[in-house]
Amino acid sequence: MERFEIKENFYLDGQPFKILSGAIHYFRIHPDDWYRSLYNLKALGFNTVETYVPWNLHEPKEGQFDFSQALDLEAFLNLAQELGLYAIVRPSPYICAEWEFGGLPAWLIPKKCRLRSSDPLFLTAVANYYQQLLPRLIPHQLDQGGNILMMQIENEYGSYGEEKAYLRAIRKLLEAGGVTTPLFTSDGPWQATLRAGSLIEDDVFVTGNFGSKAKQQFQQMRDFFAKHHKQWPLMCMEFWDGWFNRWGEPVIKRDPKETAQAIMEVLEYGSINLYMFHGGTNFGFMNGCSARKDTDLPQVTSYDYDAILDESGQPTAKFYCLQDKLKKRYPERQYLEPLLVETMQIEALPVKAKTSLFANLETISHVQHRFYPENMEALGHAYGYILYRTALPADKADQETIRLIASRDRAHIFMDQHWQATQYQDEIGDPIELALTQEVHQLDILMENMGRVNYGHKLAAPSQSKGLGRGVMADLHYLGDWQIYPLAFDRLDQLDFTQDWQADQPSFYRFDYQCSDPKATYLDLSGFGKGLVFVNQVNIGRFWDIGPTLSLYIPKGLLRKGRNTIIIFETEGRYQDSISFVKAPLYHS
Repeated sequence: MERFEIKENFYLDGQPFKILSGAIHYFRIHPDDWYRSLYNLKALGFNTVETYVPWNLHEPKEGQFDFSQALDLEAFLNLAQELGLYAIVRPSPYICAEWEFGGLPAWLIPKKCRLRSSDPLFLTAVANYYQQLLPRLIPHQLDQGGNILMMQIENEYGSYGEEKAYLRAIRKLLEAGGVTTPLFTSDGPWQATLRAGSLIEDDVFVTGNFGSKAKQQFQQMRDFFAKHHKQWPLMCMEFWDGWFNRWGEPVIKRDPKETAQAIMEVLEYGSINLYMFHGGTNFGFMNGCSARKDTDLPQVTSYDYDAILDESGQPTAKFYCLQDKLKKRYPERQYLEPLLVETMQIEALPVKAKTSLFANLETISHVQHRFYPENMEALGHAYGYILYRTALPADKADQETIRLIASRDRAHIFMDQHWQATQYQDEIGDPIELALTQEVHQLDILMENMGRVNYGHKLAAPSQSKGLGRGVMADLHYLGDWQIYPLAFDRLDQLDFTQDWQADQPSFYRFDYQCSDPKATYLDLSGFGKGLVFVNQVNIGRFWDIGPTLSLYIPKGLLRKGRNTIIIFETEGRYQDSISFVKAPLYHS
């Protein structure tokens, strides 16, 4: 068995070892594409792959676990090992990663426990999760013939808390579960975060996260090590070679030559993990959200990250710039030509059918009755959309004012299935004037959870509970007697496209495509407003015409020979009668 040690240097079987690692999140990439991404990491000249482990995907409902298909972490690790790559695994309860709720499962919210703390409720939930996760990781440790070099205790905890008892509790859970490989923490490289987020006093290895100025950043880490009489190797656990994007903001890019030079500077002083090597996609409802004082800013579906490989896995200019510099600096390493991605373009597929959400509520959802509305989490429905319906009596002659109270994130208000208003976080609570024309009207409110924050103080805030909140006030009182329709979109095969379609209503649009030679592609959504796309009933993520992205990536593995069905759920009443596949992503001009 190989032996990995952390002394004044990294050692592999007694020989000094420089870690050249790249982040590839198995859960953001279709399993059919794992091999190409891992191969290209090896081709670059690197020797290690790093990945987070998302608790919320592996335990989507409390006590229900999933490690299959796209979540088969063991298969990912085996494939990496077959290609000669070592692994760094980060199974901390919290991962950040611009991922929904930082990877924490939403079912923790109703427990009202203190997250990322020694609260017994939280630690019990972590322990139950680790009972399922750790037996799948232990056989892959280096000392058991696997390829895992290190595992992470917590992630950037110094940017959230400083409770050492909590960090020690997580360490204890890992070790009790059979972890024998070296453990580490990762934080910003300055004194405050390293002091708060590390267990250096317990001899747990410390790494830093940054994206530039390696000499200065590493010096801060050296100073911290010296205070604690440690002589450890330097490692940047997250070198940010790009950045993530948020709705309504310009795409963030970083110059390839400057990026490659900054990476080489890191390697002059220590080891590196590129964040990201291949970013991939926030499929489904898994995009995170940036916390702000008032209005939070959700991130886009694409996790391209302007990384070394693009969203599809295609090598970018950064790959070639970096590989060229590596060849000159480390000529003894093995370098290969990367594998390329072939994409396809298909023009103008006509819409086959369309139907309104209102006409299909009973078909695709199970109604729940409550006198007062409840948040999504209390209803066991954590993600996406939920529709609340009640009666609005005409207590006044011709007009009523309603207000949504403590609701998140985005609300569409309909009266008798006619759109009245749309409100986002900073508008919710403002008065909505409704014109009354009959004794009783039907009030429908379609709420969208646009993603929970993934970083910062708001992880524990009430705003991370989504839905109608405390309810709706008409005049000065709360309305009661609600019918609630959670929209899980797991019964799309039962959609009845013979039912009515009305303009300016949330609706479904079906497109069929006969494919003889499937290839990866991007779906052009520039003619649609806001919503979701399902490819053969798989939710590939959100779109929104405010940009910056105006397309969604479709992996080859989601398409099949023969008939393919694309269903678009659109909420703004903006659509086109045809769609197109394009070879490259589209962005707001």
